[in-house]
Amino acid sequence: MRHKRPWPGAWFSAALLLACLPFSQLLIAQPEFESGSQPFSHRWLQTHARDMASEPFAPQYMAQDNPLRSLSYDDYRRIVFDPDAAIWSDQPSPFQLQLFHPGFLHTTPAGLHLVRDGTARRVAFSTGLFNYHDSPLATEQLAAEGYAGFRVHHPINRPDRYEEFLVFLGASYFRAVGKDQFYGLSARGLAVNTVGEGDEEFPRFSDFWIEQPEPGSDQVIIYALLDSPSVTGAYRFAVVPGEPTLIEVDAALYPRRDRARVGIAPLTSMFFFNTSNRAGHDDFRNAVHDSDGLQILQANGERIWRPLANPARVEVSSFEAGGAMPVGFGLLQRRSEFHQFNDAEARYDKRPSLWIEPLDDWGEGHIELLEIPTNGEYQDNIVAYWQPASGLSVGEEYRFRYRMHWGDDSPFATKPGRVINTSAGKALGSDERLFVIDFSDGERIASLSADAEAVRINAVTSAGHITSVSGTLIEATRQYRAYVKLDPGQTTLAELRVALEVNGQPWGETWLYRWTQ
Repeated sequence: MRHKRPWPGAWFSAALLLACLPFSQLLIAQPEFESGSQPFSHRWLQTHARDMASEPFAPQYMAQDNPLRSLSYDDYRRIVFDPDAAIWSDQPSPFQLQLFHPGFLHTTPAGLHLVRDGTARRVAFSTGLFNYHDSPLATEQLAAEGYAGFRVHHPINRPDRYEEFLVFLGASYFRAVGKDQFYGLSARGLAVNTVGEGDEEFPRFSDFWIEQPEPGSDQVIIYALLDSPSVTGAYRFAVVPGEPTLIEVDAALYPRRDRARVGIAPLTSMFFFNTSNRAGHDDFRNAVHDSDGLQILQANGERIWRPLANPARVEVSSFEAGGAMPVGFGLLQRRSEFHQFNDAEARYDKRPSLWIEPLDDWGEGHIELLEIPTNGEYQDNIVAYWQPASGLSVGEEYRFRYRMHWGDDSPFATKPGRVINTSAGKALGSDERLFVIDFSDGERIASLSADAEAVRINAVTSAGHITSVSGTLIEATRQYRAYVKLDPGQTTLAELRVALEVNGQPWGETWLYRWTQ
């Protein structure tokens, strides 16, 4: 299902701007190509990735004496792409590309190829595309075999202005936003050994092929070659910016070695604190996070909401699918009001949610959530992905197709009974823990409150004891609030589950929570 948007008016405005520019301004620096060209297709890329899997891993690092390797953070930041040199900026194109300079941490540049009419040409590295702003580098002597990454611009917010909405930079990381949003969480092409013995492996996109969109097109097609010691892959991204921005992913994986632990459609985010763990954070803001929960829609219709945490130690949670492929999962940013964060610079209230919608059956497996302790907001400490039950085996091809929704919420946000907020603290007059869970559309439950049996709060815990449960309509918010008290006893970890029933039928989301001492 393709997302449609009223594109022709935006294209007309962009074309008009180009037509009105003086001729001298149109004579701007444009990327140059290396000599030669080659036929390109999705099938060719898949064959190429499969052939590479039979060969040893051979990353193309910069030479040790390349001055780009010794750039400091500040020196690297001085190097800025010249926006006048943006790819396709000299044409009435609905999209433009800007490039990232190699160097500093980016010591394995990626090849960038532009594709038109089935023919690919590789963009040559050129210092003429960048402003160096008093950099200590001798730019006339710089050389590199590609670029650190690229970003895509489009009139996503207003028809007369190209703005960045998608970026590929570092390993297999990429980020996107919907209309009127700020960058937040990231996605990756693949996660390898994120949890378990041994080091985590970070596959990288070593080459990109980008099809030149036709005037008036509402999408841009990007291909990428994934490479790592354990696996190669051929990726196709069909990107449609808007509200939300949609990216349809087609990934073909070819293992170099057997891998038991891999993450499909991995999401990476940050959670520092909110009302559930506010104690101990001496901060003027009310909350700091890119995402506040993991949502899962099971095949049987059950909707799970798992609030995120900043734990005292590394925590790994698994969510079984019950033998059937989930309809989808994602890391969401449900708080969307400024006062919920009170941060005028970071604007966490404008960070996107990211929902993964599988487009075919991925087989047996489960969703995995990793939460890592953090003492600040500058480290991603949350990871979520689909873990295939059998992992990956050498000699096999694995295909995974899914649609990514980068926007305000998941596609299932409008259904009643979603969890709006979770708060936790010590219960008054005891050592028990009190959990307060707010559900949307509380008035639907309140209309049945005259019947004491109409609403049932089912609360269970894996350790300790649930000592009491109760619920009420909050007049100020019109939300339904459930109160759950836990006596942890001697335990330091408990898995809690709260589900509501109305007239004997499941109602709203199932709330899951991992409490740790």
